[in-house]
Amino acid sequence: MTKEESDDFEEEKIIIPSGEIDIMRDKERVLIPVSKPTSGVAGKTGAWRIFKPVVDYDKCIKCYQCYISCPDSAIVVEKVNDYPKWLYEYCKGCGICANVCPPKAIKMVEEG
Repeated sequence: MTKEESDDFEEEKIIIPSGEIDIMRDKERVLIPVSKPTSGVAGKTGAWRIFKPVVDYDKCIKCYQCYISCPDSAIVVEKVNDYPKWLYEYCKGCGICANVCPPKAIKMVEEG
């Protein structure tokens, strides 16, 4: 890349806030996944699950990585700073939540 070509590009700056953001006080716009689970053609996905996630809330740090990563939207957070809760009737037991959990507070347990 020549000097002229490099001058065409501007450096993009990403600002990451430190500490917690008070949504109401700072009037920050927070994007939250809004998809909701629904019954498919074969019914609710939890009916054929082999493993289910079980959470040790003493280890949970409320990082919401499980909530963000769930492909089925089977994890809900009802209010700010609340623990995530599972909608087991929609959870297919894929284990993504357990894999992304930093403190390993989620274990996949065999159903039954």
